[in-house]
Amino acid sequence: MIDIQHISFSYGRKRILSDVSFQAQAGECVAILGNNGAGKSTFITCLNRIRRPEGGEVLIDGRPVRRMSRRELARSVAYVAQNNEMSQVTVFDCVLLGRRPYMRWGASRQDGELCRAMLNRVGMEEFQLRNLDELSGGELQKVMLARALVQEPDLLLLDEPTSSLDPKNQYEMMALVREVARERKITVLVVIHDLNLALRFCDRFFFLKDGRGYCYGDSQVVTGDVIRQVYGIRGETVQINGTKAVIIG
Repeated sequence: MIDIQHISFSYGRKRILSDVSFQAQAGECVAILGNNGAGKSTFITCLNRIRRPEGGEVLIDGRPVRRMSRRELARSVAYVAQNNEMSQVTVFDCVLLGRRPYMRWGASRQDGELCRAMLNRVGMEEFQLRNLDELSGGELQKVMLARALVQEPDLLLLDEPTSSLDPKNQYEMMALVREVARERKITVLVVIHDLNLALRFCDRFFFLKDGRGYCYGDSQVVTGDVIRQVYGIRGETVQINGTKAVIIG
């Protein structure tokens, strides 16, 4: 279980997050939702010590993240940023870096097999000898997801993982994330703007407004009133072939 308790963060005198709390279970995908500037990306980077919150605690199965060593943290939390720098390292070597927290003297045969299997799973096995700077933005995002998954984390943090993908690949990416999360009991927190994509693939929904938690729960919390209050736009929810969807306008 992931237990996020009273997280607060400021840039200088500007308060970004105030008293943000919720819990998520192993195997759940949680959508982090809200307007631009609501603090979503800042929030998830406070959970893996990229940014240090000025208040609050993050617990993974009761273990405080702030007390973990670097190796323990890398084994427990994986993060895929919205934008990733490209370089001339190969796709395979990039994914292999995700196994570093488990290596002692070098990569084992098992490490290599796990990386190849994950590249196959994200559909990038044919690209494993290409350099990262030869990939499209969507292809690079798939590689970064593969690298995060071979870390075998308890908590996976994704910052807009579908922003560079076309609709077909958006659905394939989110379907894969949900499948792996359930299969390996990984808790996934995903910053996402597409409410319908979130409703299709996420289990729970956490809305941030002005740096504070506005509401949290299953799909029942995604309502026209919440959309209006959080995003400042008119919206309504409908059922299409048994699936909840949002119509804006």
